[in-house]
Amino acid sequence: MNHKLLHIREAVMHPIFTQVGEVADDLGVECYVVGGFVRDFLLKRPLPSDIDFVTVGSGIQLAKEVAKSLTGEPKVSTFKTYGTAMIKYDGLDLEFVGARKESYQRNSRNPIVEDGSLEDDQNRRDFTINAMAICLNKDRFGEMIDPFEGVSDLNAKCIRTPLDPDITFSDDPLRMMRAIRFASQLNFEIDTTTLDSIKSQCERIDIITKERIVVELNKILLSDQPSVGFGLLKETGLLKRLIPELTALEGIEEIEGKKHKDNFWHTLEVVDNMAQLSSDLWLRWAALLHDIGKAPTKRFDKKIGWTFHGHEFVGSKMVYRLFKRLKMTLGDPMKRVQKLVLMSSRPIVISEDYVTDSAVRRLIFDAGEDLEGLMTLCVSDITTKNPRKQNRYKRNFEIVKEKIKEVEERDRIRNFQPPVSGELIMKTFDIGPSREIGLLKEALKEAILEGEIPNEFEAAYELMIKKAEQLGLKPVKQ
Repeated sequence: MNHKLLHIREAVMHPIFTQVGEVADDLGVECYVVGGFVRDFLLKRPLPSDIDFVTVGSGIQLAKEVAKSLTGEPKVSTFKTYGTAMIKYDGLDLEFVGARKESYQRNSRNPIVEDGSLEDDQNRRDFTINAMAICLNKDRFGEMIDPFEGVSDLNAKCIRTPLDPDITFSDDPLRMMRAIRFASQLNFEIDTTTLDSIKSQCERIDIITKERIVVELNKILLSDQPSVGFGLLKETGLLKRLIPELTALEGIEEIEGKKHKDNFWHTLEVVDNMAQLSSDLWLRWAALLHDIGKAPTKRFDKKIGWTFHGHEFVGSKMVYRLFKRLKMTLGDPMKRVQKLVLMSSRPIVISEDYVTDSAVRRLIFDAGEDLEGLMTLCVSDITTKNPRKQNRYKRNFEIVKEKIKEVEERDRIRNFQPPVSGELIMKTFDIGPSREIGLLKEALKEAILEGEIPNEFEAAYELMIKKAEQLGLKPVKQ
């Protein structure tokens, strides 16, 4: 192999690199820093806290000796199956591996691993921009080995596999997702041959665990412009296999001269808008899924054209099934996404003049601590290119914010706690836990939300006595 040699000692000035190099020299083995650290240094990106070292020898032995040489002798976590070891030290995650060759069985996600040379190790790397290595041994310290022109590809903003992409992706199909993730994160283009290979092998993604796929989806969603990644996922056929609910939104139908917008590309615009406003992963998931209910609810009405009645409700139910299928958390993050999808159209209605304070109170109550997120989602959902419409929507949105602020300051509905507690109800009427307590609390909540009484103790207590009488309850003398 024709190695292209460069010297970039400035990349390895941190004392840890000298330390690892000295230990490798004592053991008589070659040692290199590889992968993302080298790539990000050359791109002048923030350097990762996880650093990968490759040694032509035992990665586990090198890690153990390095740990002995470090202050406090940090713990070494070993993974014998893969010949890897990890040390957490001074805010860094140091991973050590022996140079290796890998081969895969057609229907297995797990490689057969054998010892190999640095050349073998670089051959098995996913992309040229991740196949660069910097030597840490004293006599070659700072020497970079770039066998696949990774530096040229960085300069050209190109994602390309070191070897035949068909072999690279067949061996580990998750690399198809990683290619798209790097394109999205770095704003690079995928080389044509590499992209064609992903298209032809997209069904191979089916053997990858959902957990590993979701890690990549999350990284795409957290990039500055997620539409780059999701556009490529759609183009390559991967998205249809992973989130068919999204690809079902694509296309524009026309009946009797009436069309609807392409809800897939609209969705990607909404996600990009959200990416400008928030780095919250779950808000970005809500933006990605906010319209998924539109495909199953799409109908044509001769009088009014295309309708998507109830798409928010249907979409929120689909969120659960989608998260379950992808083996994502079904706890609070999923419930939050469901809630945001369900409520995604509610704030806009409030801009109308006829909307009452009680509707505003209900919005604040139902949204609770997700109110800001819901408002951010609504702003992100403004994708019209018509300046007049855009100004109208933004003006309406300001009206909504003002109404919410006014009602919230006056009525204190957010994170609502009833002025009269269940304990006080039990004490007042000398009853234990029962259906009546729930009915009374619900009646008080409804009265406050409807504006029949203020959100204050005296008014709530008085109404409680009145409603309790209707249920046949009488206060006991204290």
